[in-house]
Amino acid sequence: MRIIALMLASVLTGFQAIAQTSSISLIPQPVSVQPATGSFVLSKTSAISYNKPEAQVVANMLTEKLNTPTGYGFRAQAGNKGHIHLNLNSTPAAQLGKEGYTLTVTPKNITISANEPAGLFYGMQTLVQLLPKEIESNKLTKASWTVPAVTVTDYPRFGWRGLMLDVSRHFFTKEEVKRYINQMAQLKLNTLHWHLTDDNGWRLEIKSLPKLTQVGAWRVARAGHFGERARPKAGEPTPYGGFYTQDDVKEIIQYAQARNVTIIPEIDVPGHSMAILAAYPELSCTKDTTVRVNPGSAFSEWYGNGTFKMLIENTLNPSDENVYIFLDKVFTEIAALFPNPYIHVGGDECYKGYWAQNPGCQALMKKLGIRHVEDLQGYFMGRVEKILDAKGKKLLGWDEILEGGISPKATVMSWRGIKGGIEAAQMGHDVVMTPTTFAYLDYNQGENTIDPPIYASLRMKRAYSFDPVPDGVDPKYILGGQGNLWTEQIPTLRYAEYMTYPRAWALSEVFWSPKAVKNWENFVQRVENRFERADIADINYSKAIYDAIVRTTVKDEKLTLILESEIPGLDIYYTIDDTMPDSHSAKFTQPVELPEGPVTLRVVTYRNGNPIGHLITLKRDELRRRAGR
Repeated sequence: MRIIALMLASVLTGFQAIAQTSSISLIPQPVSVQPATGSFVLSKTSAISYNKPEAQVVANMLTEKLNTPTGYGFRAQAGNKGHIHLNLNSTPAAQLGKEGYTLTVTPKNITISANEPAGLFYGMQTLVQLLPKEIESNKLTKASWTVPAVTVTDYPRFGWRGLMLDVSRHFFTKEEVKRYINQMAQLKLNTLHWHLTDDNGWRLEIKSLPKLTQVGAWRVARAGHFGERARPKAGEPTPYGGFYTQDDVKEIIQYAQARNVTIIPEIDVPGHSMAILAAYPELSCTKDTTVRVNPGSAFSEWYGNGTFKMLIENTLNPSDENVYIFLDKVFTEIAALFPNPYIHVGGDECYKGYWAQNPGCQALMKKLGIRHVEDLQGYFMGRVEKILDAKGKKLLGWDEILEGGISPKATVMSWRGIKGGIEAAQMGHDVVMTPTTFAYLDYNQGENTIDPPIYASLRMKRAYSFDPVPDGVDPKYILGGQGNLWTEQIPTLRYAEYMTYPRAWALSEVFWSPKAVKNWENFVQRVENRFERADIADINYSKAIYDAIVRTTVKDEKLTLILESEIPGLDIYYTIDDTMPDSHSAKFTQPVELPEGPVTLRVVTYRNGNPIGHLITLKRDELRRRAGR
């Protein structure tokens, strides 16, 4: 009974915190927010101080953030006399851990206290969100620089709070990657999973293997929908692409470390290796020297039941010792570059058809007593893990690495739903949860006829509902979660931001905040406040939450229309008479049976009498398709 009472008290405290802080808009929502009376006024005479040398980096970042829009020219000083003081605890507060903090704002001063610099950094991010939205400006701006009096106690639910950025399908420059890192750090996200290699480009300089970037980093120029582009022609120039030098990587890592972001590099093997084979075809089963870096052309067949076939080889040969010599060279240089304990080795979507036909693979299977070709992946991953072990690194891979067996030390990233994560946790593996159904940021955010079409959708509300700890799983095995941004259809950073936000805001709260303080309606209000800040910061984002959701059903050959909204407070108007809808059109209040004939549906949303969402136009064929007919 005592446990139940404590749980109930925690939930009630969360709801009270939400009710009390309606005027304070923070993402992610802290553990505890206690508003007080009055406010702190930032002025030219305000002083900024820090008590230990380890706090100086955060103090300098705070002064830089404040100086740009205010023009006040603050300089952080060692000591304890600042009006804004950053304090590293002499005696650690157990509740705060490594990343927690307390933030106390009174009319006279502001104090951020933490056990470690990471906590100070996250307290600084909360302080910035308490300042007026103009603080996000990159130029001198007039504003009333006040901070509401409040006491915040905060610490994360999960240690792994990440985003994945795919730079293989489309290359993003060093400065663009840094911008993305800065944005995620503001959300208290602390892990960038950097997808550096795939069929469409190798993006990392490996000095001992120069052809990886001389050949593997470049492809023919193509436009159009990814997956439908023309294949490369023999001798065709390859101007499209790019790569990061090792000096670039060191600079990016240093930038990320200052913002408490750990970078996890991914080298995707044994599948997704076409860029490798374009540079070193001898590492494949077929030794096909005509393989080129793929520009987004079709090279596979997918059969809808999870099975597939590769029409062009994109897998390394697990029976060839030269493959492991190659990988040892790659991972030697990567291990020296990246200070974090993990290297992600991919392991997903590996087609075994070429292995089944290869004499070397068949001989290896016989030697090892392997009956099924699928189990060769377990052998391959075992060899790769030994390479990583020798370099002091831990193996991390997509949930397919469970197939064929892996060592107890391997960490699993569950993407094909939550099943792989559950299985891995039950086997005693550490798990990062990133299922397609909650965390794939390349999926459309709203109506598929408005944005470029993608084969699946993920709305912000769905992302916000994610719980990385499935029922019945011991939480100690769940490191946390991340959102994944695959970039087949995302050629620019501007569009990458559009696809990332606001869903990454939702995921940041999923990964940081206790479940007791989460509240959908309140979160929507905070998202809308953050829209204004993003506008000032020139961060792109989607407003799909304002668009109507169109569903249909069919019964007895009668097509019925159902219109919904993702967020509360919207009115939905529609027409089926070839006129443009507005607030004088039919207002949707209940399911509508559509008449026979070539009906065209047009839908708009309004709030408080003003249009707010996109116009959606759908013909009858599409409406029937949505009903499964």
